[in-house]
Amino acid sequence: MAAPTNIGLQLTDNDNVATVFVEAESGRVDQGETVLVRDARGEAEEITVLNPIPYGHKIAVRPIAAGEDVIKYGEVIGRATRAIDAGEHVHVHNIESRRGRGDVAASEGRA
Repeated sequence: MAAPTNIGLQLTDNDNVATVFVEAESGRVDQGETVLVRDARGEAEEITVLNPIPYGHKIAVRPIAAGEDVIKYGEVIGRATRAIDAGEHVHVHNIESRRGRGDVAASEGRA
């Protein structure tokens, strides 16, 4: 049986992250595994995962400097709160939204 395929989708050349789609039963890509990131032209690049990435989350496809815009599907979705290496999981622990925190309830006063 073939190993599960981990695919990343990068829609525009400006995107510095890709969305990860995983066939593994665990629902994530683990550290040291690779993700085959495909762009809109169908070209692909293998990226080694630096930390576990759940299905549907983002992987950095190139280094992102602290304070740099994070771009997904051609749109700015936030700003890096620290330097992010290619292959790293990109989520609320290392980016901040310009529109507020979707993972924090409004009742906590931080949304």
